[in-house]
Amino acid sequence: MNKGPISQFIEKYYLHFNSAALVDAAKAYEKQLQDGAKMMVTLAGAMSTAELGKIFAEMIRKDKVQIISCTGANLEEDIMNLVAHSHYERVPNYRDLTPQQEWDLLERGLNRVTDTCIPEHEAFRRLQKHIYKIWKDADDKGERYFPHEFMYKMLLSGVLEEYYEIDLKDSWMYAAAEANLPIIVPGWEDSTMGNIFASYVIKGELKASTMKSGIEYMTFLADWYTKNSDNGIGFFQIGGGIAGDFPICVVPMLYQDMEMHDVPFWSYFCQISDSTTSYGSYSGAVPNEKITWGKLDINTPKFIIESDATIVAPLIFAYLLDL
Repeated sequence: MNKGPISQFIEKYYLHFNSAALVDAAKAYEKQLQDGAKMMVTLAGAMSTAELGKIFAEMIRKDKVQIISCTGANLEEDIMNLVAHSHYERVPNYRDLTPQQEWDLLERGLNRVTDTCIPEHEAFRRLQKHIYKIWKDADDKGERYFPHEFMYKMLLSGVLEEYYEIDLKDSWMYAAAEANLPIIVPGWEDSTMGNIFASYVIKGELKASTMKSGIEYMTFLADWYTKNSDNGIGFFQIGGGIAGDFPICVVPMLYQDMEMHDVPFWSYFCQISDSTTSYGSYSGAVPNEKITWGKLDINTPKFIIESDATIVAPLIFAYLLDL
């Protein structure tokens, strides 16, 4: 298929330094898919609040991503944006806020993520009301699910439809739910819904075992990786942190701890990072360091784009979608 104007623009003008790395990474990602490989995309930070779903949902629908790893925040914040978008407030001058102004935002129920404030009542509590019923139903039946599976149940049940405030096609979580796409959510407890679930456990209203754990996520990923790696599995990492650190370790775990010496390395690696290479920083480590840990092969195509993911990721996705 012929490339569209956005793709033509970056091929014509993105010729050096990080812009050239962007183009190289996009072309290599495309080749992975053409060669029959699958791709994992990992979402760190607040990419859902940054409304990456506007283009990432289409990546899911067009089968450009086969598995996702994300933080608990990204899992829930895409749905929060879906049901409470008009209540969000943008704060362009966030760098200039005083402690008193920050406190005033708190008193108004606005939780700030850089230049965007998430409304507590319309977002957090609206989800809490409905997700609790789904948790409780499973708990009463002695059933257990992963965090993302509970979210899928809520989305597909239709209970949130009355609250929709954006076009449904711009929600990547809804696109993932429709496709029943596998999602890995390491450290889900470190999220608003995770904290809320823990509060119900402390109050004795839910059992902790109703929510499947991070260890079970790793065993699920190990099984998925071994069943899907015949033609390779690539790793496209947006940001740093646990969303990337956790799933990339499945390969050395299978090789070293399970002694499955025929397991293939990740077949592609790209990270969009704003973390400087420093002392002991995994997020800022250059890709070659991953060779020593048994994650990447010597010949694995490796890319690092040192820039803002909210700028870079949509451009790469646009290239893959021929926009």
